[in-house]
Amino acid sequence: DASEVPDKNSFNNSISDHQAVLETVAVITHDKKNDTQQANSSRPFQIGDMFGSQNENSDDTETVIDKEDNVFVMSNRKTKYPTLQLDLRLIKDLVVIIVSATAGGIIFSCLGQPVIVGYLLAGSLIGPGGLNLINEMVQVETFAQFGVVFLLFALGLEFSLPKLRVVGPVAVLGGVLQIALFMFLCGLTAALCGAKLSEGVFVGTFLSMSSTAVVSKFLVEKGSTNALHGQVTIGTLILQDCAVGLLFALIPVLGGSSGIFGGMMSMGRLLLVLSIFITVAYMMTWSFIPRFLKLMIQLSSQTNELYQLAAVAFCLLLAWCSDYLGLSLELGSFLAGVMISTTDFAHHTLEQVEAIRNLFAALFLASIGMLIHFKFLWNHVDILLAAVILVIIVKSIVITAVIKSFGYSIRTAFIVGLSLAQIGEFAFVLLSRASHHHLIGGKMYLLLLGTTALSLVTTPLIFKLIPVVTQLGILMRWFPSESGVQNEEKATMLDVYNRTL
Repeated sequence: DASEVPDKNSFNNSISDHQAVLETVAVITHDKKNDTQQANSSRPFQIGDMFGSQNENSDDTETVIDKEDNVFVMSNRKTKYPTLQLDLRLIKDLVVIIVSATAGGIIFSCLGQPVIVGYLLAGSLIGPGGLNLINEMVQVETFAQFGVVFLLFALGLEFSLPKLRVVGPVAVLGGVLQIALFMFLCGLTAALCGAKLSEGVFVGTFLSMSSTAVVSKFLVEKGSTNALHGQVTIGTLILQDCAVGLLFALIPVLGGSSGIFGGMMSMGRLLLVLSIFITVAYMMTWSFIPRFLKLMIQLSSQTNELYQLAAVAFCLLLAWCSDYLGLSLELGSFLAGVMISTTDFAHHTLEQVEAIRNLFAALFLASIGMLIHFKFLWNHVDILLAAVILVIIVKSIVITAVIKSFGYSIRTAFIVGLSLAQIGEFAFVLLSRASHHHLIGGKMYLLLLGTTALSLVTTPLIFKLIPVVTQLGILMRWFPSESGVQNEEKATMLDVYNRTL
């Protein structure tokens, strides 16, 4: 039955088309039933056995090991006829991480602590630095990125465009100024300490990033998204997300693999693409989106299933378009939420995606926790604690000074500074890219990785301390009272209205 026409997907054609490099690998076939019997008779019981992927009734599995001891699971087998293929390891991993995150959230909720801490610690417990129950880390972490997408989508739905215009100058100009200040301070410190200037500049860009997902979740839980400090915080986070693409273009320049001219051209191209993308989205907001959502409401008169699916599809489509253009998934998903927030269907859309957001957000936070290695943290706890405290103090002071320079009260500036005092999840991506370009050494890589993970874990504690510190500041007359803050918000809105007129 085989066709005599040459197969375009044959081995030799694949090598030539993709310019592949031949390499010797070891293919290992596991007879699960025999392996299970031998394991039970030759070694003691381990807690990981309860979550193992052995299944006596399933087929044999194959893994491939390359010359660098990387282990790959065989998938997408070429068969004569189409067959349904299941990745049972991924299903098992998702079950383990969701159940663990649920248990961690329940425990910390009973203790009166934020559930985010439970998600993070549950991830660290089952990850490579803990019980090592997760087999397919890449697939799980990729799947968990939907959590960031839906978090930013829901945040955009709750965002107010008039208030976005209020915080526009401080978010854009202040955000750029923060990144520039961190690059300058860290570059200067590196030069004074005899380190490479390029490494210091990268550490500055690394430290300037804050966690959009974690901070936005706390702002939503506390109902602070429409407060003045919440709007400034969200605006600054979105600017940082927009700047990630530009920072990616900067890393090859710092690493010496790309010239200054090439780096400037890449940044200019990204800025042009960003401008066009936002312009097209703005045009669709007033022309296509209201009609589309109204049609979905009419078609979903009996059930909300179609409307929910359409909202999720619109979010994912815009996120994918943003990433395809070299921007970021987060920017596209946030912009999708903002576009819908201008219509009368924003609240209804939020109700439809809220459950999906909560599920994937827990999965994402647990996957971040899997990057935390308890053994490494314990062996270097003194250095890492000192680094985290230094990062929190320096970031709080710099961000507070920048926000205050735009005319905001010291109370608002201080709350924004503390809210953005951690290192964000984007830093992991920047760190990986910098290591690929040999911009930083192994010790610096581990130090920055541990500091980032520890700063994310301490973020819930910082948010719990913010009300206490602000109340203390009011008693000590460092900060204005609540009535003064409300007057500040009204004055800011009136100033923007007058400028618009």
